[in-house]
Amino acid sequence: MLKMDSHIHSEYSPDSSSKIDDILDVARKKEIDIIAISDHNTVDGTSEVMKKTRNTDILAIPSIEISSTLGHILGFGCEENIPRDLSPEETIDKIHDLGGIAIIPHPYCFYRHGLLCKSDYKDLKIDAIETKNARFIVGYCNNKAKKLSKRENLPGLGASDAHYWKFVGDCYSKIDCEKDIDSVIKAILKGKVEAQGKGTSNILLSKYLFERRVLKKFD
Repeated sequence: MLKMDSHIHSEYSPDSSSKIDDILDVARKKEIDIIAISDHNTVDGTSEVMKKTRNTDILAIPSIEISSTLGHILGFGCEENIPRDLSPEETIDKIHDLGGIAIIPHPYCFYRHGLLCKSDYKDLKIDAIETKNARFIVGYCNNKAKKLSKRENLPGLGASDAHYWKFVGDCYSKIDCEKDIDSVIKAILKGKVEAQGKGTSNILLSKYLFERRVLKKFD
C-alpha cells in the first residue's frame, strides 16, 4: 500500500504561498509516495512538480481544482487547464475528455464551495469524493461525505488540502496500486483506497492565516 496526498496547493494558487520544493521536502519526511498539486484553475504547479519529481521516489499526478458554477471539482489526472465557471456537468465532461477523473473535494463544506451543497450527486458523473479533508473545521462535513461514500459505493479519499507546506500529509489515502499514473487512477476508480490521517490543527492554521495577512499587508 502506498500513501497519497491528492489535494495540495502551491504558490500558483492565489490563496497559497507554498513553494514546490518545500512541499516535496515535507512529503518526503512524512513518507508520502504520491502527491498531486491541485491548484485553483491552473496546472502551472502541476507542470513544475512533475518536472521536479522526474526520476525521484515521489510520483506526482497531474491535477487541477476547477471552480464550476456550483462548486469545486478536482480534475485528477488532467495536464491541461479547464475553464472556470462552467456548469458542473460541463466541467466533469471536460475532465473525462482529458482522460482524468472527477473528484469532489470537501463536498459538503458550504463555506468552501462544496459542490454537493448545491448539486445532487445522482445528476453528476462523479468518480470519487473526499471523505477526510484535513482543513474541515466543521466535522459533520467529513462525516456526511463518508456516509455518502459508503451508501453509494463511491471511492472515498483522504487529502490535506494544504495551502501551507507544513500541513502536507495531515490527511492522505492509502492506495493499493503500482507507482504510475494509470495505476493510481484505476485503483481510485476500483475503490482500492482508504482515507487516513487527522485534521489540521486549528491553532496552527489560524497562526498561518494571521501571518499571511500580515505579510500581505506589507507586500
